Amino acid sequence: MDYDDQVKNRVKRIEGQVRGLLKAMDEGKECRDVVNQMSAARNALDRAIALIVSRNLEKCIREEEEPGESTEDNIKEAVNLLVKSR
Repeated sequence: MDYDDQVKNRVKRIEGQVRGLLKAMDEGKECRDVVNQMSAARNALDRAIALIVSRNLEKCIREEEEPGESTEDNIKEAVNLLVKSR
């Protein structure tokens, strides 16, 4: 699977958020600040997951599909990936 620069940049920003989170913890920041940073990182990951799945859903379905096979199972799997990520 190929991932474009936009997706990679999102992950790099998330990496920066996690580093900021660790720094806040090392500095003994307030619980509220640490939890807010965790929530922001989690939300960014959720958006990145949704972007990857949505961009690649059609391609994945077509690659997995056997001639005459229903795409329903592959669509369900993609939806389950999104649900599981929460």
